[in-house]
Amino acid sequence: MHELPVVVVGGGPIGLAAAAHLVERGVRPLVLEAGTSAGTGVRAWHHVRLFSRWAELIDPAAVRLMAPAGWSGPDEETYPTGAHWAERYLDPLADALADRVRFGTRVIGVARRGRDRVVDAGRDSEPLTVHVESGDGTQERIDARALIDASGTWNQPNPLGADGLPALGEQAAAGRITYRVPNLTDSGARSRYGGGHVAVAGSGHSALTALVAFAELAATHPGTRVSWLLRRGEVGNTFGGGAADQLPARGALGKRAAEAVAAGQISIVTGFRTAAVHPQASGLVLESLGGRLLGPVDEVVVLTGFRPDLSWLSELRLGLDPTLQAPSALAPLIDPNVHSCGTVYPHGASELAQPEPNVFLAGMKSYGRAPTFLAMTGYEQVRSIAAALAGDREAAERVELVLPETGVCGGAGLFDRSTERDGGGDRRVAAAV
Repeated sequence: MHELPVVVVGGGPIGLAAAAHLVERGVRPLVLEAGTSAGTGVRAWHHVRLFSRWAELIDPAAVRLMAPAGWSGPDEETYPTGAHWAERYLDPLADALADRVRFGTRVIGVARRGRDRVVDAGRDSEPLTVHVESGDGTQERIDARALIDASGTWNQPNPLGADGLPALGEQAAAGRITYRVPNLTDSGARSRYGGGHVAVAGSGHSALTALVAFAELAATHPGTRVSWLLRRGEVGNTFGGGAADQLPARGALGKRAAEAVAAGQISIVTGFRTAAVHPQASGLVLESLGGRLLGPVDEVVVLTGFRPDLSWLSELRLGLDPTLQAPSALAPLIDPNVHSCGTVYPHGASELAQPEPNVFLAGMKSYGRAPTFLAMTGYEQVRSIAAALAGDREAAERVELVLPETGVCGGAGLFDRSTERDGGGDRRVAAAV
């Protein structure tokens, strides 16, 4: 079975990095990307500038793979947009991987060959079978020795409804609701939002990015009003760590949003959990669970996070946390109910492996519904997974990663995943930074 490829689902930053690490380990990868180019999801937010520097967005194995072709990296201290990340890094990386990447190939199902999820016999000896569909509708099956699902969550945005389901009337009002950060450098978007009343729902960095952009739009388009809907009862640490954030651009983003609020460019509405959307001739009226009304508003921008698409994994045996839909071993490390600032302990193949042999979730998909994923976390994930698939358990268990702290809470540092057995559990040993 070792002659079969390791199928990597998703040709974004983490999927391509996984392929680079596998190549370096002498393991044959096959990347399946539904889009027509590398980083289809990244290109969808091409206008957004990242708060990570180039130095934190480039995988070391990818650099080593591209070097023979003369690739040289951008200034490591600068901050790219999504477009720059795709064009200057992901495209050359896909070129270096050559025929190891197949574009226009959508994965529609994965199973153990000849066995549904109920059958025990042969799950360790039979390969995985990956069912795919090309753009013209042609379907085929690809046998694989292992699967790394790095397909992300971009295509599964959370709804406006506070209970995880679309609010009543939300789908009917789809023409006035968007689930992405609008590109306000585009003249059509400026005309759509400028001069109107916009409601922005969400409390993460995407929401802050949109709020800052709308505050800038209001300066050139009189009459623009922005209402920021927060489900929480108070603002709290929503603006982040400011100057204490070890990702300076992330801290600066929160600071700019706070300044816009202080200047009266943005009105905060706390404790608003949307239950219904009522279309009216003058716009949309939003109703909270408690019966409060907001509006009418002209547009709603919903930035409440994303969730994984698990439908095509239904015939595999998955061990997922019932709350986050993340791997069971990883979920306690990333639970936003505990890690409010996004501080995450280093992790690798052991935490990402599934009960189904040789199946791993990686990248944003591995976080399930948890936010604050960093590219460098994903690169370390796939480095560990590639080592495990190559049979180098020592390298797979040795996860060393320094994660930036937000300044709101601590806990990130350099960890050695050497373990001590204690009553059947693994105890991580922290090393001083």
